[in-house]
Amino acid sequence: MESAAKSEAKQHEEGSGSAESRGGGGGGSSSKVYHERQKMQFCLLHALNNLMQEKESFTRAELDGISENLALSDPNKDKWTPLSFIWKPHHNALTGNYDVNVLIAALESRKKKVVWHDHRKGASSIDLDAEALAGLMINVPVRRFRGLWSGRHWVAIRSLDGVWFNLDSDLSSAKQFQGKEQLIAFLDSVLSQGGELMIVLQDE
Repeated sequence: MESAAKSEAKQHEEGSGSAESRGGGGGGSSSKVYHERQKMQFCLLHALNNLMQEKESFTRAELDGISENLALSDPNKDKWTPLSFIWKPHHNALTGNYDVNVLIAALESRKKKVVWHDHRKGASSIDLDAEALAGLMINVPVRRFRGLWSGRHWVAIRSLDGVWFNLDSDLSSAKQFQGKEQLIAFLDSVLSQGGELMIVLQDE
């Protein structure tokens, strides 16, 4: 991905095995890893499905519906312009580009809780072995079209059978982290370059 974490992602890709081509030497079975690829600006949709490890766990129609419901309570509706019917408060009606409010509402509908990680703290402060931990979501700055367009990109990170994977939809395949130390270094790089990190927990 063309992002603030691009160089780190490249190093990680070079040093990690493809989830589609490796066996789970660390205990995970790579053949079971579900990974959606990027289309338009639907990275949040892909990231959610990658996090849930299920095709169409979420659909565009569902995320659009969540966005519309959030817009109904928007206190600034009286300031909308005709363009607001395309660039809506929580998503772009044509290309996606959903915001964090959609992420939180979507995961809450699946009995998940989203906790923002304090970027002043290192990633090592996260309890990666917590029983309630369902995965991680990161939001990173990106530049596309040779730097002519800038925005944000959603990425899911999660553990499968004790093995952590980078499920970035911009990657050609899911990438396996070679242990928690590599994952923590990757997350610290993301945080240091303007990324945001959200911890996803089971909400029972």
